[in-house]
Amino acid sequence: MRARPILAALAFAAAAASAYAPAHAQDRAAPEPVTTLGPGMVGAYYPPPAGKGEVVLVLGGSEGGLRGAQPLARRLAEHGFGTLAIAYFDAPGLPAALKDIPLETFEAGVDWLRAQPGVGPRPIAVLGGSKGGEAALLLASRDPRICAVVAGVPSSVVWAGIDMRNPAAPVATASWSWQGKPLVFVPYDDGPFRGVRDLYERSLAKASPAAAIPVEKIRGPVLMISGKADQLWPSTPMADQVMARLDAHHFAWAHIHLAYDNAGHAAFGPPLAADSPNLKALAGLGGTPEGNNAARADGWPKALAFLDRAFAGKSCAKR
Repeated sequence: MRARPILAALAFAAAAASAYAPAHAQDRAAPEPVTTLGPGMVGAYYPPPAGKGEVVLVLGGSEGGLRGAQPLARRLAEHGFGTLAIAYFDAPGLPAALKDIPLETFEAGVDWLRAQPGVGPRPIAVLGGSKGGEAALLLASRDPRICAVVAGVPSSVVWAGIDMRNPAAPVATASWSWQGKPLVFVPYDDGPFRGVRDLYERSLAKASPAAAIPVEKIRGPVLMISGKADQLWPSTPMADQVMARLDAHHFAWAHIHLAYDNAGHAAFGPPLAADSPNLKALAGLGGTPEGNNAARADGWPKALAFLDRAFAGKSCAKR
């Protein structure tokens, strides 16, 4: 397997995080974020409006740091939610590479949120895109305090890690760990490189069942958004796998998959303004600029409405 072109494409995916930039329109002004969270935590917290305790943990993808998560958190805050965008690698005091990232990092984010004034014991929703969507489903399957999940262009399995610093050496461990041990993961298939999407498809076909995310353990509704033309990884087939697993386990909560034609890995997020300089970049990992933005224009309001319903429902009542 030729690691350099693979990770070069993944690096391009990280650069495309600018596609998550907010549109010009907004619901309301977001509060100034709190960025001093405590030892070992890097994030941006937007407190909920007075009298409201709905909060969302926001996870970015392989771009690292807060580059993908904070713009999403800000847009959610403009809608009226409290949000915490949390970094899990490539930030001060955190791992440099996306490998063996402790799931405890996200649990600590939940702990921190529940300790904030006005939040208290109420359950929390999680929203993530790409690798953050993978992490969101994983976290919700393990932490009963998560009451709803929005996962954009997600994975159905735990994947091998990514190390942009050393593109000649494939990572031989999982993206995520728990209690100091890597999770069972899907390694990259060793064969001729014909593109990143092809690599993920071939690897997924050989995945061990033990690497599947146990989504049936999630204790609340799930919304997934994908682009059928995703050229980074097969987000639509993987979201379909999540849906099939939930159905097979007679999942009690609402579970929805919105899959969009002519949209790729940038199908998830707030829509961009027609004159946005980032509009063309939406097609960098599949689909067309117009197709990706149409997916966002349809999917983002539906994600907000999904969270509104979830916070008003049984899963997000105090536990």
